[in-house]
Amino acid sequence: MSENVVETDRVAKQYKRGKIPVAALNGVSMRVLRGEIVGIIGPSGSGKTTLLNLIGGLDTPSGGKVVVDGVDLGRLGESELAEYRLRKVGFVFQFYNLLSTLSALENVKLPMALANVPKKDQDDRARDLLKTVGLGDRLHHRPDELSGGEQQRVAVARALANGPSVILADEPTGDLDSKSAKRLMDLIKELRTDQKVTFVVVTHDPIVIAQCDRAYAVRDGKVTHELGSKELESAVISDKYNRALDGIY
Repeated sequence: MSENVVETDRVAKQYKRGKIPVAALNGVSMRVLRGEIVGIIGPSGSGKTTLLNLIGGLDTPSGGKVVVDGVDLGRLGESELAEYRLRKVGFVFQFYNLLSTLSALENVKLPMALANVPKKDQDDRARDLLKTVGLGDRLHHRPDELSGGEQQRVAVARALANGPSVILADEPTGDLDSKSAKRLMDLIKELRTDQKVTFVVVTHDPIVIAQCDRAYAVRDGKVTHELGSKELESAVISDKYNRALDGIY
């Protein structure tokens, strides 16, 4: 089994604005090792979310290759991509995307129901996952009865439901205060260590990026710089980090 969970090779993505082609990504190559937390940083409009969508099978590249856990996404048809999204990747979004009418337990069970997991197994695993993220006493609370940080931890548990190869998080702390953001990153680091979960995180938040193993800086659809763990340890005050975030590289 390859140690690279995610590999992109010269990935490009073009859209059309009217009749004018616009390059959202232009030859992005990156890799994410099993068990890593890798950040994607850069200014707004740089192509970060587009890259995450291609890795997640939510969109298809105009050129290049995306391989996740040995699966070349370019070789998959629509039904196979749907199955890939259900089983191989988990998604965490800025605004949680929980179903407001369902309890925490029911929100976590939903991906398993879609994957035809037996109901007893759904219930047992959802309870275990919510305990893992520190919400064993909030099983039957609906989203509007939970704080923002608690809702995001439910979203992380839901992302883990079908045992994905990688979790893709798009600005996961964007709607959280700094204390809740720190707690979420502590949880993500615990999951990486205890369960060997791999994370790719799009973020502007120094609290998040300081906890990543590596980060790719993206600007104008290209990777301009890679920051290693030593550079990220002091990300909050690092000039190199701030320059990468602003897209100067």
